Amino acid sequence: MSQLARVSKVNDLLEKQKFNQKEISEMTDPQIEYYHWLYFEDSVYDYM
Repeated sequence: MSQLARVSKVNDLLEKQKFNQKEISEMTDPQIEYYHWLYFEDSVYDYM
């Protein structure tokens, strides 16, 4: 993941107040992508 994408996703998670700065700083890129997907990405199943 590019640094710009990581910063964007970290900012989204911080705004959602799901994690604090310390927790996010210890996460790997795949963890950040997973939590961003979990909280921000819509699934077709969300609308069924």
